[in-house]
Order: sequence, then structure tokens, then C-alpha cells
Amino acid sequence: MSFIYSCALLIFLPVTLLLTHCKCLLVGLIKDILFYSTDREILKETMAADEEYQREKWTRFGNEAEKVEVDVIRNQHVLRTQVDRMALRKQKRASAHLKYLEQLSQKAPDFPIPLRAHTVWEGMVVKLSCTVQGFLGLCMAPYLLIGCVVRLETLYRWLYFVPPYRLLSLWFKHHVMDPVCFIFKCLFLLLHKCCICRTQLSLCLSLRCDLGQGEWVRCNAHIEKMCHYPVFGLKEGTMYQFRVRAVNKAGAGRPSKATEPILTTDPLEPTRTMGRTITITKDELEGQVKAPFPPTNVHTCEVSDTYVVLSWAEPEPRGREPLTFYVEQSLAGASSWELASLDVEVNSPRFPVFDLVKGRQYCFRVRSINKYGVSDPSEPSALISLGKPPAVPPPPHSVMAVRDTDTSVLLQWREPKDKDDILGYYLYYSEAGTQDWKTVNNKPVTKTRFTVHGLKSQKEYVFRVKSVSRAGNSNYSAESQPIVVKSAIRVPSAPSAIALLLCTGSEMVLGWRAPSCNGGDPVRGYYLDKRRKGMKVWREVNIKPVKERRFKVCNLTSGDFYQFRVFAANMAGIGKPSEASEAFLCEKWTMPEPGCPSDLEFREVRNNSLTLLWATPLYEGRSPITGYLLEVSKGDQSDDWTALNDSPICDTRYKVSDLQAGQTYRFRVSAINEAGVGCASLPTEPVTAETQPGTKNIEIGVDDDGFIFLGYEATEMNDESKFLWNKNYTDPIGADRVRAETKKNRWVGSILTFTDPSEEDLGLYTVEISDNPNLSSSYDFTIVAQSVFDFPLAVIALKSGWQIEVSETGSVRFWLQTESLSNAAELRLIFNDREISSTPHRKINFDKAKGLVEILFDQLSLEDKGSYTAQLRDGRAKNQFTLVFVDQRPYFQEFLSWSINEDCELIIKCKVFFHFTSYKEVGSYRAVVSDGRGEDVSTLENLKYMPTVALTNQGPGLSAALSAGPLRIQSTAEGFKLYCSLKYYISFLKTSWHFKIDQEGRARPGSSMQDVWIEILNPTESDKGKYTLEMFDGKETHKRFLDLSQQAVDAGRVIVGLFCFASERAKVTKGLPDVVAIMEGKSLCLTCFIDGEPAPEIFWLHNDREIVDQTHFTITKEPKCSTITVHNVYMEDSGKYSIYVRNQYGSETVDVTVSVYKLGEQPPTNLKRL
Repeated sequence: MSFIYSCALLIFLPVTLLLTHCKCLLVGLIKDILFYSTDREILKETMAADEEYQREKWTRFGNEAEKVEVDVIRNQHVLRTQVDRMALRKQKRASAHLKYLEQLSQKAPDFPIPLRAHTVWEGMVVKLSCTVQGFLGLCMAPYLLIGCVVRLETLYRWLYFVPPYRLLSLWFKHHVMDPVCFIFKCLFLLLHKCCICRTQLSLCLSLRCDLGQGEWVRCNAHIEKMCHYPVFGLKEGTMYQFRVRAVNKAGAGRPSKATEPILTTDPLEPTRTMGRTITITKDELEGQVKAPFPPTNVHTCEVSDTYVVLSWAEPEPRGREPLTFYVEQSLAGASSWELASLDVEVNSPRFPVFDLVKGRQYCFRVRSINKYGVSDPSEPSALISLGKPPAVPPPPHSVMAVRDTDTSVLLQWREPKDKDDILGYYLYYSEAGTQDWKTVNNKPVTKTRFTVHGLKSQKEYVFRVKSVSRAGNSNYSAESQPIVVKSAIRVPSAPSAIALLLCTGSEMVLGWRAPSCNGGDPVRGYYLDKRRKGMKVWREVNIKPVKERRFKVCNLTSGDFYQFRVFAANMAGIGKPSEASEAFLCEKWTMPEPGCPSDLEFREVRNNSLTLLWATPLYEGRSPITGYLLEVSKGDQSDDWTALNDSPICDTRYKVSDLQAGQTYRFRVSAINEAGVGCASLPTEPVTAETQPGTKNIEIGVDDDGFIFLGYEATEMNDESKFLWNKNYTDPIGADRVRAETKKNRWVGSILTFTDPSEEDLGLYTVEISDNPNLSSSYDFTIVAQSVFDFPLAVIALKSGWQIEVSETGSVRFWLQTESLSNAAELRLIFNDREISSTPHRKINFDKAKGLVEILFDQLSLEDKGSYTAQLRDGRAKNQFTLVFVDQRPYFQEFLSWSINEDCELIIKCKVFFHFTSYKEVGSYRAVVSDGRGEDVSTLENLKYMPTVALTNQGPGLSAALSAGPLRIQSTAEGFKLYCSLKYYISFLKTSWHFKIDQEGRARPGSSMQDVWIEILNPTESDKGKYTLEMFDGKETHKRFLDLSQQAVDAGRVIVGLFCFASERAKVTKGLPDVVAIMEGKSLCLTCFIDGEPAPEIFWLHNDREIVDQTHFTITKEPKCSTITVHNVYMEDSGKYSIYVRNQYGSETVDVTVSVYKLGEQPPTNLKRL
């Protein structure tokens, strides 16, 4: 036994030999320092015991200690390596699981194992299970539990959810207060998202999970209203994760995304390490301290309206043994103390205290505990009470938006005066005038400026800001001034492609390409620098800016080489210089070939074509230029040039066709004269054959006043942009012949109106935007017609002019019919210079699909006589038609108009209508023409020129009867009509029809000022036969016949389909009653049966208006049946309901009157009750 003991001593002796020597020196130094402390006697005893302990170590020595020590160190290293590997494996598995959960949270929700259908007996308990994966979005569920079981009697949903949100950090034991801000930001983000559910969110639940156990445990017993909570009762050296759930009246929502794993450690451990090479802890210096000393400096580090957080300093000296603490509390003025920490083991010098009474003051003290005992209590803290609930922060002010790019805006604001508790800001934006506010940031912004991206170019926006604190959000700030999203003005980019256009020996004319970007403002001018070849110093050429991209440089030395560079300038300043040009020799040009063209530009770039423009060379050579050759190269840098035109072209523009969509091209142009082909121009910038999104073409039309116009719509346009109209791309358009107008309201574009069109206006018209030539279009005006005078005007075509019909009951119908109109067509009805509308005496109908205008009179009166004018308008097309309804009075059918014939004679004409029915209307008529030089009169004696047939002794009635034409037949929507046209008609001409009809009510006679007719409804086979019209003029009867028998129809081929298709006409067979009474609040169902081939179209109407509301009304349509259901009938649903059916052979309308009465009232008598 003694041998083993000696070997053990030999193991530690070499190691402690060196350490002890160094420690003795340090201990001696520290002893001198601690000698003057207040507990000098205790320290002396401790140091004496330590010296005796060290002396005992020195007496145990052995020679075999070195070998044993090496083996021990080796075994310790192997053991530590194995432990580290096991820890790394666990950490990798934990990180892989967290990565799997994060990837799963980004997946769309789906059901790997869905619910299955079950058939069970009543009263049985059924379990339904399913599996859900992926991100389910944010929803506020009444109850949210973990599992896969659903019970029908409780209808709880048990699902596994992957949390969509993630907390950055959480305040925990042994940690400082700074990370609390991050907890609040993330938690408040969750609360802000939950507000989308439009229910008031007021409560929060926090959960924690020990990674070793894998179980989530609730942290707070009571619901916490603040977005901040201290978590205590954690184990030291344990990994934890935290998540939060929001609660409102509907229940608890889904948990947030869990935090990163957090390890609880002692935050004061690094402070207990002194030195770097040799590690000495305070435990080794404090000797054999057994009973702990009391803590010091007990105070509050955080005060809330529901809890306080205490903090204190550990005792000095602390001792080697681990310390825990008891926290005691007492009411102010009381002598008794009670334990505040209860069963919670307090391992750190921080502790939150809950369940305090508001309005009362408390004192706290702390005791230290180790295995040797409990210390005396510390000094009581100052009086502590719960704080007031934090107030909502004030909003920021002075919100200002500044232009940034085409899709972003820089937003700035000033923070409020009381900014201590503000953690950040939320930003919101809306299009001006819409109040459709959207959130910019999901995480509070800590600074007072932020760049808002994702805005629409050229749209106007307003902004506002909220302050964020632990207490919640502030009110909205005042809105910023509206700002249009567009790029901020900056200096233009550098010009390029400097070319020598002409040299005279002492002067050079230079040309260059415009900058690719003008910086948001048009280029105002250019500046040039020059230098001799080999020199480094640049010298200015021009002081004043040059507006054109061409400049003559003077005072040069012949025979020298010069280089040049160009600057572009706009309102923001001067941009960067271009690259230095090649060295040009200043020598007079005498070559016979022409110089190079310049200013190559593109217009109308499309998928398969583009237009190339260029300027003529300044140097023509020895002979005039006769044409141009064009070359093309595919790609950005290719030198493989191919000729575009086989023969020279004379114009300075060329439309390149048959391009490949999406391919990049470069072009160059060479001039030709009699001497040959001159040098080629510099290649253009690479251009891609691609039609830009939103590209529009010029459209031609006629305006409301009948003028021809060209219209162009712009998709992108700034306030400074202008439309540039030209003829043949370069020629200006005379202001005396056209009128250009720019519109920037709902439709942004330009209209070019020809005020006096003639053959001189034919040609190619082009338009482009001043600051964006890429937006351009052209229109060849020569393709319209050989003469612009032949261009059709937009006029509504007339099918049938005004007609007058009189029924047997005395009702009168005025009607006219035009071509079919659109739903946007408008009607204005003018009666005697004033607009009229429907009245109980006069009903106006306008069927746009048929182009039918009707005026229905129950009975005509003297007040209805006058002029009726129907003014129709359908888009740009319009027309008007006039009916003069007067009794026994002449009137103008066509008003005065003028024209010029081929002999340059002025012809004035009009048309007057005379309706003679008796001798009393014979009179004298005069026409007077006058001007400043005099007048002339022409008189017409009516007796001399009256037709003899109208003024015979037989009377006017005979003239009317004799003017009747033969009977004709016409198909109608409901059957057919027999009519007879009369040239003269008088009211006392008696007419009667003779025919055989098997059912009364199917024949409907009528008459007008021109026709007498009878309409047969729903014709059948029995209606075939002979029809006779008798007209009695007072003395004798005049007859007109029409035979509709089978033989006559077959022989004469007269409307063969009148009767054979009678059974195929659309009609309602049965179903609807005449009147219905129903109680308010019930549902009304009306069903009717339909017949016809092809299947008729079905329309339901309420008070002559088509029913389109699908919420209050439900309409079912089948080939032979249709049903309408009125849900929850109201008093306003009373009235006439109609079903209208039609097909190509006819139509029919059936009405039913519905009367709604209230509960408790008696239904109307003689009505069908539902």
C-alpha cells in the first residue's frame, strides 16, 4: 500500500515542481497586497494552511515519476481526442437536423399521407390521421397542438407544423442585456405579421427546448403582453432553443421558427483568468475559504410593469466551491423576510422576480450558499416597486423621398425627440391617390434612411414611417410629398467613336457618337480636348459647349498628328472623357473617293427588322456621291462583313429586313462616286434584333370632327420628354398643314391631325421620343388611298329611317334602325330643341345590339307634334336622324346645302315635303334668296302644279286608295307580316283585312303614313290561304290580294320557310303564372319550359332590365327548361319578371308579376301565394 502511495506521489512531483516554484513567487507578491485587507486575520490563517499543504507536497518524491507522467499525459490526450470526436459528431447531427428543418420550412405545404374516407356508424369515435410537410403560411388557428390525431367530437386539428419564422437570439442565464433587442425585433416581426388576420393580437407564449431531451416546455406561466421576457431556471452548460407563439381571442397561433442553439455558460469565467502563459484562478488564491461570505451591491438592472430583474456581485473572496444563492424579499417597513426564489436554484448573480403587487415597495437581499453552509444576508437593496407600462413611442417626422433609380427611391426621415426606447422603424408606401399601403421592410430599420426598391418607373408614390419600441408601434408619420419614380440626374457617360470627317490642311472636322446614357437629362453640349501625338498634356479646344456632334477644329499645324477626346455635359455637370482617338494626320484631303458617312443611328428596332439612318459625308471627292453601300456583321466584335445591298441606294436611310430575332448585329456604310467606293464609316454600336416590351405602332383614324389623324401611344415617358414628328425621318412637317397634340392623362401619347389634307401630305411619317430614340415608329400614309379625299369617315349606317306605326288601340310607335352598335353606344333624343327621356306617357327604348330606337306613345296629343332627332354616337362614329311629326303641314326633309359643280357654279338646294289630302291645302309657296347686293323671289302656285290624280272630283280618298301598291310578305321575329305601301294616306281611308285565323290574338293589324299591315304571330299550317286587304274611300272599295296556299307558295317560291320553320321558333310553352305573392325573407323559385330549334337563348329580366347579379339571383339554363331563384326576397324585389327567349326563327317574352308582403300582413287577394 505504501508503495502505491509513493508511486502516486512520483507522478505529480515533476509537474508540480515547476508550477510550485512560480506560484510561490506570485503568492508572495499577492500576500503583500492582501495583507492590508480588512480580513487580515483570516487571510493569515489561510496562507499558513496553504504553506503547510505545500510543504507536505514537497516531501513526497520518487525517481520513477517522469515515466509515469509521460504515460498519463499520453492517455489524457487520447481520451480528450475521443471526447472531442464524439462532441463533433453530435454537433454535426444537430446542425444537419436544423438544416433539414430549415429546408423543409421553405417547401410548399403538401400531404405525403392524406386523409382517407371513412364510413362509420353514428355515435362512433373516429380517428383521422394525416401527415403535413412544408411551409403552411401564417394562420391563426383556434388550437394548435402537435400530433396527427383528429377527434370529430372536439374537432381539434393536430398537425405537425414547421415554424416559418426564426428568432435571432434570446436572453438567457449568465448573459448581458444587449441581445434582448434582437429578441424583441424578431418577436415583434411575428406580431406584425399576425396582424394580417385582422384580429387584435395582445398575448404571447414562449417555449423552450432542451436539445438533449428534444421536448418543448412552456417558459411563462402567465400570458406575457410585452414582446420581451426573461427566461430563468436553465441548467448551466446545456444547449437550448426558444420559440414564441402569439395569442388572440381566436386562440394560439403557430410557433415562430426556433432560435439557433444557445449554450448557457458563466459570463464571469473569462474575468477569473489572470495571465496568459500561466493560468491562475482566484480559487487558488483564496485558500481554504469554507463558509461563504454574503453577496454585495444588490440592485435592479431592469424594471417592468410585471416583473423586476435583480443583480448583485459575488462575495470577495469567493472560495473554491460552487456558489448558489437564495433571494429574499420583504415589504417596505416590515421586519419579516420571505423566500422569493422558492424552489428555483439560482446559479447566476441575476434573478427575475414575478408576482409583485403594483403600488407596493419591496426590499431584497441575497444569501450565498455552498456545501459548507449559508452566508449571512447581504445588505438590503433600495426600495423597489413595479414600473409603469412603457408608452408607445412618438412617430418620426419630416419624411422625405429623393429620386434614386428607375425602380427605387431614397427615403429619409428625422427621429422623434424622445428616442431612447426606439428600436427601429417600419416603412410603408402607396401609389398617390390610392391609399393602398404596403409594407417595405419586415425587420425594423435602425437608421433614419432607407432605399426602397421594387417600385414602378414613372409612377407617383407617397411614403410614411412608424417607430418601433418594446411597447409597440407608434402612429403613422405624416405622408411624404408625392414623388415620381425615375432616375436621379447624373452626369452623362463618355462619348465614343471619334472620326475624322474632313481635313483642309489647317482644320479638321470631327464627328463622334453620343453617350450611351445621358444621365436622366438631355445632353446640353460637348467639350473637346486635343494634343499632339506623343504629348501627355491635353489642351482645351472650345470654351463654349458644342450642341451638335460635329465640330471644326482650327489653327492646326499641317503635317502633325493630333489626338482628340470629347466630354458630354448636362444639367448635372460634365461627364468622363471619351477614349483618346487615333492619331489623325493634319493634311489636306485630295483623294478622288468620298469620305466616310457619319451619325449612324437606329430607329424602329423590331424582331426581324430595323431602320438605319446616317448623314452624308462632308467630303464628296472629285465627283458627287451617287449612292451608298451597307455592310452587316453578326456578333459584337466580328470583322466578317457582308454586303446588304447589291446595288447602291440613293437615300440616307435603309430598312434592314429578314433579321434573326435575338441576334446581335453591327453595321457600317460606305459612300460611292464615279471614282469608286470611299472609306467605310465606323461600325455602329452592337444592336439586338428584338422588339422592346410595350412597343406601339402609329395608328390612323378619324376624329369626331372628321379630320384624319395619326396617333402614337408611349409606354415610357418623362415630364421633359417630347414627341418629335418628321416626314421621311428628317424632313420637318409644316405647321400650317398639321396640328400636333400631346396628351398625358389616362392615355399618354401624341396625335398628329391633318387640318387640310391633300395629296401633298402623302409620305412616310415618323415619330420618336426626344430623350429615348429607341421608342420610335413610322406610318406610310400612301397606303391609305390614292387620295386622302377618299378616306372613309366614321358614320353610323342607317338600315331603316323613321317609321310610324299605329295600332288598333290607338297607341303609336316611332322607330328607326341602324347597323348593330356596341355596348358603349350613346343616344340623345331631341324634341323641339330639347333633350327628352322616358315618361309614363312616352317610353323610349334603345336596343344597341339591333340598332333599334323606339318611341312608344299610349295616345298622341297636340303636345307631341314637332321635330324628333335621334343623335347616335358609337366611339368615333356618329350620325343623326330627324323625324318631323306635324299634321297637314309642309316641312323640310333636307335643309339648305351648297356644292360647286365642274363649271365652278354654286348650287344651293333643299328638299320640302308636301302632304296633300284635300283641296284646302292648295296654296302659294315662295323662295327668297338675298345677299348684300340684293335679293330675288320665286313663287309657286300649288293649284297649277297639283297632280291631277289628287285633285279630281272623285276626292282625295280615291287618290290614296289608287296609290296603294300590291300586298307583300315579310318575315318577322314572331311570325310574318303582310303589308301594303301607299303613296298617299289619309285618316278617313277605311281599311280592313279578311282571312281565316283559328285563334284570336295572333293577328295584329296596324298602319303608318306609308304602310298598312297585319302581323301574324306564331304561324301554323292552318294559316295558309288567301289574304285580302279592303280599302274604302267613301264611294267604293278597293282590294289587294295575296294567296299563301300551298300551291301558290310552291309555284311562286314565296318565302318557303315561313311555315316550315314555325315549329322551330323560340317560344315559352308553360310554367309561369300571371301573378305571384310571396312573404319577405323567403326564396322565390320560378320555372318555365322552352321549345325551339336550335336551342333558344334565354334572358331573365326584372322590370325590363336584364338580371346579371349572381349573388341574389341564381339562374339555371337548360335546352328545354330554365329556372330563376331569388334568395331572401326583399320588398325591392317586387315588380315584373320576364323571360325572353330567341333563336334565328323568332322570339317570345312571358311576364309574371311578383308582389312581396311583410310578415304579419295579409297577401294581396286574387294572387297565387308562395
